[in-house]
Amino acid sequence: MAAFAILKLVLVISLFHFSSAARNLAETSDQNQMQFQYHNGPLLTGKLSVNLIWYGRFTPSQRAIVSDFLTSLSKPTSDQPSVATWWKSIEKYYHLSKKPTSSLALSLGTQVLDENYSLGKSLTSRQIQQLASKGAQNYGINVVLTSSDVLVDGFCMNSCGTHGSSNGGSQIRGSKTNKFAYIWVGNSETQCPGQCAWPFHQPIYGPQSPPLVTPNNDVGLDGMVINLASLLAGTVTNPFGNGYFQSPKDAPLEASSACPGVYGQGSYPGYAGDLLVDPTTGASYNAHGSNGKKYLLPALYDPSTSTCSTLV
Repeated sequence: MAAFAILKLVLVISLFHFSSAARNLAETSDQNQMQFQYHNGPLLTGKLSVNLIWYGRFTPSQRAIVSDFLTSLSKPTSDQPSVATWWKSIEKYYHLSKKPTSSLALSLGTQVLDENYSLGKSLTSRQIQQLASKGAQNYGINVVLTSSDVLVDGFCMNSCGTHGSSNGGSQIRGSKTNKFAYIWVGNSETQCPGQCAWPFHQPIYGPQSPPLVTPNNDVGLDGMVINLASLLAGTVTNPFGNGYFQSPKDAPLEASSACPGVYGQGSYPGYAGDLLVDPTTGASYNAHGSNGKKYLLPALYDPSTSTCSTLV
């Protein structure tokens, strides 16, 4: 019962970092009885561009935080641990699938700025798909990023972001139909930082430990990177709902969301783990990126050991 209570508390604190959008505590309370497994569906393979649709107002420095993170996925740095090292662990999923798949390589693709809120400041899930399908047509994964003044159905109430697939737009290899993969992540700086930007903001539930200092001096964007990283891991390993995940299928735990609230060794409810700290700024991080950037990235579930793997 003690272990169950701890697990339940972790899930409450980290509910909004799940890759799947509509989980609630009742659905996940017995997750320890479910098995993380491969469901024999396609994984994303080949060279994929990650295309960004910036919806609303973002400063150039904010856009650089995300674009440098994506560039870092395939660009190892001399400083370790790195974003590229974190992403390389995804290869284990491909090796264990026992399918003749090619390797996966992500790169930063097209960036589209929609600063005039073409669909208004209150968006439905259907409109998110519309933006994803029309905003960037390059072959790859289309990512919609909404600014802090944009309301999205379910945002803060049960999700910080989602990933999925839809017909039309850019086709993804491995799909028998004309489907494309997309991701949406919202900026929670003013709407719900305690839900979507933890541990850079005090959580609304659980232990009230002081928030960590952000590595890029932006609570909203550093929180977006955490959620984007989690969703990218879920997208490539479970793009169409029949890849790697832990049941139930309609609200799965995926490569990153299976390790809620874990960022470093020794993590526990309300504590992100033992992290690296910048001696000058006091910022907490666990990965080095391009252009001197530092990031905090979520742990990834290691399917070969059935444990949550961290960089530090």
